[in-house]
Amino acid sequence: MTQQPLVLVIDDEPQILRAVRTILLAKHFRVATASRGEEGLTLAAAQQPEVIILDLSLPDIDGIEVCSRLREWTQVPIIVLSVRDTERDKVAALDRGADDYLTKPFGIEELLARIRVALRHSARAKGSPKPIVTSGALEIDLADFQVRRNGVEVKLTATEFKLLAHLAAHAGRVLTHHAILTAVWGQEYADHVEYLRVYMRQLRKKLEDDPDHPQILTTEPGIGYRFVVEG
Repeated sequence: MTQQPLVLVIDDEPQILRAVRTILLAKHFRVATASRGEEGLTLAAAQQPEVIILDLSLPDIDGIEVCSRLREWTQVPIIVLSVRDTERDKVAALDRGADDYLTKPFGIEELLARIRVALRHSARAKGSPKPIVTSGALEIDLADFQVRRNGVEVKLTATEFKLLAHLAAHAGRVLTHHAILTAVWGQEYADHVEYLRVYMRQLRKKLEDDPDHPQILTTEPGIGYRFVVEG
């Protein structure tokens, strides 16, 4: 019988640890907890969780440093859960390797939804899936460089496809402006956010039902973008 996913929660607030543990156990996850960064790093190495929920304000080392150290050896999904809600903190955590960011206080259903997305992303990364990403009526064939919407091929420029492919390959994750620009255009374009926005507008016009209210290529204000996988 397959074991339920193990979630490691690293947070120094006892009430948060208790609440998240209770929520996850009720949904049949296995749960490990740590109240300090070093303890969390040790547990992550020893127990190999499927998802890590991480607070940024820890008593021994900053949560952003924990992200960096985890990313030296593992690609386990990291969901930051913190009272620090500035764009600067969010971007720093995401650029250091976090997959997602929720601000305290948080909604239970939203947290569970983010965990499910993280698990799906992790499963795709571990397996050998077909290089096709779908979201609703949109289908992206990463191997054949083709995009179809409602079964009809959509013509994209080489740069548009490269941008879309990068977002789709990290479906469900929040990607910062800096990370996208560096991956798609190179380090010299890392600060050209308006350049990225122009291409995102072009992609939305070609791929979204309502480009002004995108459902697939969504904006994380002040941070970056997310490719949303819909059924």
